[in-house]
Parts: sequence; C-alpha cells; structure tokens
Amino acid sequence: MVDEDATLVIRDVRPWGGERRDVVVAGSRIARVTAPGAVPTAGATEVHGRGQVALPGLVNTHAHVDKSWWGHPWESYGGEGGTQGRIAHERARRDALGIPGEAVATRVLRESLRTGTTRVRTHVDVDLGVGLRGIEAVRAAGAALDDAIELSIVAFPQDGVLRRPGVLDLLRQAALAGAEHIGGLDPSLIDRDPVGQLDGLFDIAADTGCGIDVHLHEPADLGAFSFDLILDRVERLGIAPGKVNVAHGFAIVDVDPVRRRDLLARMAGLGVTMTTVAPVRMKQLPLHEFDEAGVRFGFGTDGIRDLWSPYGDGDVLGIAWQYARAGGVVRDEDLVRVVEIASRDGARFVTGEEHDLVAGARADVVLVDAENPMDALVRRVPRSLVVAGGRVFDPAELAQHPWE
Repeated sequence: MVDEDATLVIRDVRPWGGERRDVVVAGSRIARVTAPGAVPTAGATEVHGRGQVALPGLVNTHAHVDKSWWGHPWESYGGEGGTQGRIAHERARRDALGIPGEAVATRVLRESLRTGTTRVRTHVDVDLGVGLRGIEAVRAAGAALDDAIELSIVAFPQDGVLRRPGVLDLLRQAALAGAEHIGGLDPSLIDRDPVGQLDGLFDIAADTGCGIDVHLHEPADLGAFSFDLILDRVERLGIAPGKVNVAHGFAIVDVDPVRRRDLLARMAGLGVTMTTVAPVRMKQLPLHEFDEAGVRFGFGTDGIRDLWSPYGDGDVLGIAWQYARAGGVVRDEDLVRVVEIASRDGARFVTGEEHDLVAGARADVVLVDAENPMDALVRRVPRSLVVAGGRVFDPAELAQHPWE
C-alpha cells in the first residue's frame, strides 16, 4: 500500500539512538515512524539518514534574539560591568547596531536553526525607548524564516518595571497584543520594591491570562525571599501550572539543602518552572533534586554575541554540554536526561503539545552522526540535517560568518 499523504520521508535513522526506522512526514506533522522501507510513498521527498541518531528539535527556553550584534563587525566589550552597567552600555549602543531590528533577529534565528533549534522562548526588550517595536521585529524575523522556528515571546522590562514610569502600561499592551508572557527583573535589586513590581506583573497576568517569566539574579536569602513572594502570588491568585517561570534563580543553589527542598516542593505543587543558562562560574541546578521534586527546568542560551557579552552562538546542545560538564553529570541515564531536557521536555516552555519523534507531533527532527544521545552530547556533535515543521534545512546552507 502506497502512502499518498506523505510529503517527506527521513530514511534509515535511529530515533534516540535505538533501532533503525523511517520517519514519515505529512505536511508539518510526523505521520508515522516505521521499520525501514515498510511504507512505500508516492511523490514524497526522501532524505537518507545513513543510520544517524535522530533527536527531536532542540528548544531554547531563554534567549534574547532581539539584541545580538551577530552580523556586525566585532564589537569590543565596553562600559561598566554588573547589571546596571550593562543596561547603560546597551542603551548607549543599541541604536547604532540596529537593535532591535528584524535583520538582527533573523540572523540569530537562522543560526539557531542551523544548530537544530526549532522552538524558542525569547525575551524581547520593552521600554520607553523602543516601545513594542522589538516584539514586532522578532515576529517579522520568525515569518522571514517561514515560521520554521516556533516562537514564544516574553515582553521583557530590561531597564526595570517601576523605576521607569510607563513600563507597566507597555507590558499590559504587549500582553493584550498577544505576547505570551511578560517579564520581570530582580524586584529587590532593580526596582527596590519587590511587592510593587510583582503585584504589578501578577495583576496583568490575572487580567490578560498571559504567563510571567522573571529574571532573578538575586543571591541567597534575598533571592529566596523573592521566590517566596512569587510563589505566594501564584498560590493566592490560582495561576495555572506552567504559567510562571523563574529564569536563572541563582538563589536556589545558594540556600541550604533544607531550604531548597522546601522551595522545590512548593514550586512543584504550584507548577512553577525554571530556566537556566548553565553559567560556568556557578553551581548548576541539581538534576536529581529537581526531577525528584517534580520541578521542570529548561536550558537557554541567554544573549548571543550581544552588548552584555561577546560569547554565545545559539547552540542549545552546547549549553546542555556546559551544564552536564560543570555539574559532574557522567552516568548514561543522566546524560540522556540532559538531552531530553534540551529537546523533548524543553518544548513545554514554548508549546503545550507533545514534542518527540512520534506520530502526531510537529515534524521537528535533528540528525547527528553519533553513536547515541550520550555521545552526541559529550562531543557536541555537529548537526547533519534539521527538519523544522516538515521542512528540510541543510546546516551547511544556513551557515554564516558572524560578521556577515
């Protein structure tokens, strides 16, 4: 029997390093995963995996695709260090670099796609200088790539919420205009009014149904205090599980194990999640403690060659490697778990649908010439082929010099 509906067949691949299979795609969805050659197709495009490992598309759960200088000549690190210093330097230089802009975001998304990322939650700056222009630019960049990358937008108040009058109104406008989430930033250290900032954000979320994604760099007891304030509001307002996320959350690894256990238990009960960029100089989120508590977390790249740091290339598998290496992850089952977080499980930060190599899922498939998922992670194996929403992309054709 010939499959008349198939539009693409990915021949001879090993999903998650298992037995060889064909992945049959109809339009933008996986129709079936079959034994090699089991289902003849008529008129479908065929690509041959040559026994390579197939993984679901990678997911970047914390990006800033609106403000990279990828595509410009080298930009020397300038200005002062620290959060306040970087904010000031970014504000001084962004206009000259076309930030935010469709061209900037397109280059970053193109590089992300090249490395196998097919879903991205991205923070986009919203402030009195740019208004909602950055969100419009990022949406346009996604459309320029024919929506190969599924985007979820966080309207992000990089320069503070309350200390800049009018920002709360902009966040509300962004939510009403369709931004999936609104952000916050260090409510004690930046606005110096944690109750006021969080009340403002949660009021918008309660009124509009958007999610909340708070950057929380605050350390130790101060950060744990902010965690408590966030959890109090989730509980009091009955915010649905998965709607509130804490990014970075350095305090969760600073506090003592009992305090962390209690925070994780409460987060799990309320469905509050976390995202990490696996900073190399800090302790990593403890994999087993999070899994045992039932708290989901995802990997993100943070900025990519931006005015905060010249580092970053958009490769989520590289961040997963960094997390595993810095956290001492060595056992097979834990290495596989890290790959799952970087792909299958990370998708819940962008979409509510299943994200795996199974029938009905969006056809997001990444091929790597590796022995198994563990090998792909520890060697950071280059991506051989990327399928995003049923469309085939050759990473070599997507390649670009950072300054072009």
